[in-house]
Formats: sequence, structure tokens, C-alpha cells
Amino acid sequence: MALIKSILTVGGGTAISRVLGFVRDILIARFLGASMMADAFFVALRFPNLFRSLFAEGTLNVAFVPLLSGELHEKGPKHARVFARSVFSFLFYVLLIFTVVMEILMPNLMFLFAPGFEDIAGKLTLTTTLSRITFPFLLCVSLVSLFAGMLNAVGKFWAAAFTPTILNAVMILSLFVITPFINNPYAPAYALSYGVLIAGLIEFCFLLWHVRKAGLAIGLINPIRALCHVSAGVKTLLRKMAPGVLGSGVYQINLFFDTLLVSFVGAGAISWLNYAHHLFQLPIGIIGTAIGTALLPVLSRHIKMRELEQATTQLNRALEISLAMSTASMVGLMCLAEPIVRILFERGAFTSDDSLHTALALIVFAIGLPAYMLTKTVSPFFYARGDTSTPVKIAVIGVILNAVLAIILMQFWGYIGIALATGIVVWINAGQYIVRLYLKGDVCLDKLARYRLPRILVSAVIMGVFLNISQMILTYYFPHWRTQSSVFSGIVLFGLIGMAVCVYGCSIILTKSVVWQDVKSLLRRSKSDK
Repeated sequence: MALIKSILTVGGGTAISRVLGFVRDILIARFLGASMMADAFFVALRFPNLFRSLFAEGTLNVAFVPLLSGELHEKGPKHARVFARSVFSFLFYVLLIFTVVMEILMPNLMFLFAPGFEDIAGKLTLTTTLSRITFPFLLCVSLVSLFAGMLNAVGKFWAAAFTPTILNAVMILSLFVITPFINNPYAPAYALSYGVLIAGLIEFCFLLWHVRKAGLAIGLINPIRALCHVSAGVKTLLRKMAPGVLGSGVYQINLFFDTLLVSFVGAGAISWLNYAHHLFQLPIGIIGTAIGTALLPVLSRHIKMRELEQATTQLNRALEISLAMSTASMVGLMCLAEPIVRILFERGAFTSDDSLHTALALIVFAIGLPAYMLTKTVSPFFYARGDTSTPVKIAVIGVILNAVLAIILMQFWGYIGIALATGIVVWINAGQYIVRLYLKGDVCLDKLARYRLPRILVSAVIMGVFLNISQMILTYYFPHWRTQSSVFSGIVLFGLIGMAVCVYGCSIILTKSVVWQDVKSLLRRSKSDK
């Protein structure tokens, strides 16, 4: 499969998943709102995801795929299947034991994870029950990630890219299909929790079938042999996973601490932050990931060939594109936070008051958007040099600062203070990356970047002025368009977004802040980047 086709396949699967993810969030807001039930479900969903990156996804695949590819090309399919079976068995037994232990300890763990829930009658018990339903999803999704790595190693991308869509689709269906059969005031939350578990099982069976179809049929080996006599291949995999696990662990500690603090704020706070964070993550997931994915192999090639000047040039162009997109996204989210939240979520159990609280959280989160993008753009330079320790050190510092700032700021602004602490720490982290690059003399802004970056900021300001003036004019003629969820408000909002994009695009072109050729050169992948 051609590389460009693989990228489009993965990108297409991600796009479909994100669209369904928004539909899912809209329906969750309608059925659950920002109630005690919603808070309990979001914690139950977040809890297995705390361990997801430790056992699966990037941490596992970054180490596993190169090793499996090496087995395939150097020793042949038979040795590759033996290696894959050893890893699958080890991961399955470890996760099974871990899941059983966590299920037994769940009441105590929930008290540690969200102690503030105990102040509201029944909330901690509901959260514990829902978490027991969702937690086995960790076992399924971790094995699914392993299967995805196997398929990617043999050039099969479609099935793995499609699996996130299964989760969103099943959760949506569960609200309509399972809810009517549950005689409980919290039926929608139970239905969603069962939907998460069912989706994990479907994903597992779906990818297992594709793995067998690809000729990588695997099975379980004896548990004593898998755990007590670990193969050399598994030991190598664990060593290579260690830096990623450490980095992911730092992030999960941060997430755990934020959840713990928010649980003390009151009913709805976790839900408000969750809805706002999903909107905030959209440009990061699409833009930041795309830039980081495209930049890493380019930088790796130049650094390997000791072409530091070319690497610096590529990084400068990536910084320009990243800042251009992130500042526009930040301004747009800050100016249009309230109508965006109302039009997407305000219906059913999601009230006008919930919209206001969620919009405030979105505005605060948006402040850190350019910093997130800068981090996504700059960090590949360290990985390209083989420096995995610096990102981990920066992450550790960030966790400590986030904890201190969140505790202080929540005393004054509640859940908004916690969101603000996250935004401040993201900027500090981005600053650490930039400062470390400058101190080592590796990277500096070239003349073209110094010319373009201020003009990008001016273009973003122009777009912000346009949005504010346009909203004032619209509010004069249509006073309620911002404060209600309707088809008319939706049409106005999307029209306003479209015009703002045009204004920003014209400003970018007129000021020559970003040139299209730079975008194409960054995204173009030659065979040498494989």
C-alpha cells in the first residue's frame, strides 16, 4: 500500500470517528446533561482510560511495530507469529489479573479517585457501579491496540483506523436500544456504560478476525510460561516501552489529580469540563497530530544525515503553520464559545446554565491552544534526535506545577481555576521546549519566521475584531441568536464561522504570513520518509 494511501486511510478513519464522537457527545448532553449521573459516567469512562495509554496505543505500538516488522523481514512469518503470540499472551494475562484486582478494589479506588463525590448522596456508589461495568474495556482496548500494531506492521491500516468508530457508534446505539430495558432512574448512564463494554468486545472480535485474515493467527500460551518464563522478545519490548510508559504515567497522574480536585467542586463540574475539553481537543487532534506526524520523519532524516540547517528550516516552517492554525482556532473558540456550546449541546437534560458554565471552561481552555500546538510541533525535534528524557522531564515539572496551581486557583474560581491551571502549565511546558532548544543552540527563528509570526498574530486579531463586530450586529437585529439552540442559530453560527475563515485567510495571504508551498512541502512524504 502506498504511503500516501495509508495516511489517507488512517486520516479518513479518524475523521469519521470524530464526527460520530460529536454526535455521541450531543446525545450524551441531551440524555445526561451535566447532572450527577453525567459526572458519575464521565468518571467511570475516564478511569479505565487512565491506564489505557500505559498498556496500549502509542506506548505499545511505538515499541511493538518496529520489533514485529523486524521479525517479519529478518526471520520470516513463523518467527513473527511466535513473537506476536508471546506478547499477546503476556499482555492478556497481565491485564486479566489487573482487571480482576481493580474490580475487587473498585469501591476504595473510587473513594481515592473522586473523594468529593461522597458529599452527594448516592453519587459515589453510582460511580463505583458504572466503573465496574466499564473497566473491563481496558482489557479489550489494550488487546485491540496490539492487534492494530500487528496489522500496521504488515501494511494493513483500514481495520485499525475504523475501530474507534465502533466505540462511538455502539455508545450512540446503546442510548436508544439499551436504555428502555433498564428500570432505573440512571438508565442512560447504565446504558452508556454497557455500551462501552460491548464496543470493546466488538472491537476485539473485529480486529482478531482481520489479524487471522492477514495470516497472523495467534493463540494463548500456558500462563506460567507466559508470565514466569518471559521470552527475550517480550523483555526487549518492555525495555523499549519504558520511556513511553513513564511519559504516559506522568500525564495520567496529572489527569487523576485534576479529577480528584474537580470532584470537590460540586455537581456538574466534571461534566462542564469534559464537554469543553472535547471541543478544545478537536483542533489539537486534527491539526497538531497532523503536523507532528508529518514533521517527525522529515526531522529524523535531516538529523540522521547531519543536515541541521535543513532540520531548522523545516521546524521554522512547521512553527509558522502551527501558530497560524492554532491562533485562529483559539480566537474562534473564545469569541464563539457560548453559541457553539448552546447549539451543540443545549437540549434535553443539558440546560442553559450548563451551556454557560461549559462555555466559560471552553474559553479558558482555548487560552492554552497555541501552546499545545507549539508543543506538538517542537517535541518531534527531541524524538528525532533520540532524546526521550527531555519530554519526560518537562512533563514531570508540568505535573508538579499543575497540582500547585490547581489547588491555589480553585480556591478562587472553582472548576474554572482548575482549567486555568492547565492552560498556564501548557504555556510553561511550551516555553521549556523552546528555551531548551535555544540554550543548546540547535534551533533558532530564521529571518522568514521572524517576518511571518507577528503578521500571523495580526491576522488573528483582525479575525477576532470581525467576529466581535459581526456578533454585535447580529445581536442587534436578532437578539436571541446567541442564547438559544435552534436551526436558525445553527445556520447563523456556521455562516459566521465561514466568513471568519475567509477574513483570516485573506489576511494571511495579503500579509504573506504562510505560503501554500510550505504547507505542501511539510505534508509531502517521499519514499525516503518511510
